[in-house]
Amino acid sequence: MDCCVTFALWYFVPLWILIHLLCFIFGDADFTLLWASLVGHRPEDKLKELVVWVTGASSGIGEELAYQLAKCGSRLILSARREEELNRVKHNCLEYSNLQADDILVLPLDLLERASHEEKTKSAIQHFGHIDILINNGGRSQRSLFLETSVNVYQALMELNFLGTVSITRHVLPHMIQRRTGSIVTVSSVAGLAGVPLATGYSSSKHALQGFFNSLRTELTDYPKLLISTVCPGPVQSNIVHNAFTEEIDKPLAAAGNQEHKMSTSRCVRLMLVGIANGVKEMWIAQQPFLLFHYTWQYAPTFAWFITNVLGKKRVQNFKAGLDADSAYFTKPKTS
Repeated sequence: MDCCVTFALWYFVPLWILIHLLCFIFGDADFTLLWASLVGHRPEDKLKELVVWVTGASSGIGEELAYQLAKCGSRLILSARREEELNRVKHNCLEYSNLQADDILVLPLDLLERASHEEKTKSAIQHFGHIDILINNGGRSQRSLFLETSVNVYQALMELNFLGTVSITRHVLPHMIQRRTGSIVTVSSVAGLAGVPLATGYSSSKHALQGFFNSLRTELTDYPKLLISTVCPGPVQSNIVHNAFTEEIDKPLAAAGNQEHKMSTSRCVRLMLVGIANGVKEMWIAQQPFLLFHYTWQYAPTFAWFITNVLGKKRVQNFKAGLDADSAYFTKPKTS
């Protein structure tokens, strides 16, 4: 008997470690999320006919969320500032799914206009009768050095990314508490877990969201069927870089750079929906080396500081060279 146990430990433990190591090297999400994608509930089964409100639905991750949720059979509330773009997304959703026009509500929304959020929430509930899932996806990024950036940019980032999200959540949550069920899913970032150069204001707003929703989750322990989940993606192909704040409020980004090296939007959204379907409270979604950032900041912060200093320096160099900041990890900056 002892020989059998020894044999099992000698062969299967190293094999178990090897499998996990390979999953980490080639994976694009944390182990909990990857496991859920293999053996957990399928979004097509769990999200069918649920009412899902997506903010920032006119482009990028929000637009892709709309398409994949539509294919899952979810009924949708699509919100962003640009109504014409929302109508375009709705048209595409109807074309690629079995949904009918009444299954998708276009609800224009400005996260900065907090006084309108209560009425917008009432309109959403009135149309469908209830809201099952709120996905807080709306927001903007940043590409600028702190010493060159106006304080007004920091105020705008906090107003939009943090307070706008808190405001919508504040109006939807009582409805879910009354029903004693629901999910509030917020798109944070790896910048919500670690400091990111060139995005001091953006990172601050995402850190604020992490702290807020981690605290809110513990306040809601009497409601076990109410999921509070945060999504922490690394770099993803989307328009968030093109629309990023720079040194001044109204100054556009000169060049977004090549985005091809980043994770595809479709893969990121698929993993998000897997996490929602399986009740994952925090999702880390990123390719290497960004996934390594998540783990080192969580389990080895001293080493994480070293890595961040090295790669952060390269990030700033690429930004000054006119390249996409995140390509610093893959492309040598141009020299004059």
